[in-house]
Amino acid sequence: MRPINWGIVGLGRIAHKFTQDIRLVEGARLHAVASRSPEKAAAFAEQYQATHHFGSYEELVNCPDLDVVYIATPHAQHLENSHLFLKNKIAVLCEKPLAMNSREVDQVLAFAKSHDTYLMEAMWTRFFPTTKESIALVKSGVIGEVKTMRADFGFHKAWDPSDRVLKKELGGGGILDIGIYPLFLSLLFFGKPKEVIAKSTKHRSGVDDSTAITLIYEDEKMASLYCSVSTLTPVEATVYGTKGSLKLHSRFHQPKTLSYGNYYEEIITKTTPYLGNGYLFEIEAVGNDLRSGKKENDLMTHQMSRDLMELLDQVRKAARVTYPQDAI
Repeated sequence: MRPINWGIVGLGRIAHKFTQDIRLVEGARLHAVASRSPEKAAAFAEQYQATHHFGSYEELVNCPDLDVVYIATPHAQHLENSHLFLKNKIAVLCEKPLAMNSREVDQVLAFAKSHDTYLMEAMWTRFFPTTKESIALVKSGVIGEVKTMRADFGFHKAWDPSDRVLKKELGGGGILDIGIYPLFLSLLFFGKPKEVIAKSTKHRSGVDDSTAITLIYEDEKMASLYCSVSTLTPVEATVYGTKGSLKLHSRFHQPKTLSYGNYYEEIITKTTPYLGNGYLFEIEAVGNDLRSGKKENDLMTHQMSRDLMELLDQVRKAARVTYPQDAI
């Protein structure tokens, strides 16, 4: 098996978790890291035994034997960072959201196409075995015709004005950061809605705080979703059908356990453990794609990234949540 040499830019909390999972994947290895802080890059490389470290993203472009870069920078930097590596024909796995709005997503996908280079949005939820099984079960009709879905994602932590999630200039706020997860599930199970209703409260930092979302579909299906950066919620998702229901247990975006069954009957519960933090599944997927010469993934397609950002745009418009990038 040809080894895949990974680079990482944006050496924050998620980068540490991702790197820990690289070690769990056969044929994957951390090759190089980059940060705007040379000291931070050196410390990260030493901690995880990376072969190379750089004090700028531009230097990483010239790193020998680099196969793919994982971009874990703040949302507002995704477009610029992805373009840097794609134009140099270095494959990119970019953290969600792929960009700030549909216009930017179209740009980054055009970069990938024009440079004939692999790009995938790092929507890791799509690759968990439990996610795949839940989709198969719903499609099988085990709960009947799907009618309604409920999903939430909320967290609470002490006020910290330096926190990326609370900085509007970095693309902070609940919708783009965590609302993306229940919205992604709604696309997987129901597709595109015909109507989007959303209301947000604002955080004192200026970003969207809590948002309630209702999606209405052509066949009168409905999804009720919620996200918050100030209230702790169960982080569960349930799909209701005409015969029964299926539940992805907490935390549904990195699921281990699902339960399903007919109403008023015994519920079947299945748990599928995994190693590490759960990033190994998307790491494996990218490695397999690159070895096969693919330019996009079969599950997390470029069209799925378009559809997801279009839905995020619709929610933000309904909730009156804007960013400077929207006015360009």
